[in-house]
Amino acid sequence: MDETATDEGAAVSTGRRRTPLLLAIAVFVYAVDLGSKLLVVEKLEYHAPVPVLGTWLELRVVRNSGAAFGLGGAMTLVFTLIAAAVAVAIVRLARRLHSAPWAIALGLLLGGALGNLTDRVFRAPGGLRGAVVDFLAVRDFSVMNLADWAIVGGGVLIVYCSFRGWELGGAGGTTGEASAGTARP
Repeated sequence: MDETATDEGAAVSTGRRRTPLLLAIAVFVYAVDLGSKLLVVEKLEYHAPVPVLGTWLELRVVRNSGAAFGLGGAMTLVFTLIAAAVAVAIVRLARRLHSAPWAIALGLLLGGALGNLTDRVFRAPGGLRGAVVDFLAVRDFSVMNLADWAIVGGGVLIVYCSFRGWELGGAGGTTGEASAGTARP
């Protein structure tokens, strides 16, 4: 890892930025989410659920104006603004991103947030209050979409990176101390 010392003696990463990795993952997640929603709306909406793994996992189209588990259906505008704020925050963080694990986590989060934000902006009833298309029904749990799964995966990875002490600016997901000889991911 390329590092330079600051006046305080702390290591500051000068390694390669991971913004292209973040953007590639975000674009991939967004494209797969959008494509899957267009496909299930066209082929499955107003039809009986399609079993994938018996009754444990099925494809069932649900329009969700709320958040996870359908909570907060009357707060659609708030969820739209939160998704937009998350996207802006991630784009701003990308300038100092040198960690591949953080880039993956934030790319998943950005792609998922943009996927659901697209539904909120462009789907009925409109006016930033659109209902998100959910279609992956897990028995006794929830009906979600691929954007939701990406957001959950990104969140789990963010928690993991945080517990490991990896910083956004650490090349390869390391902190300054890790460059002194500890293993990198």
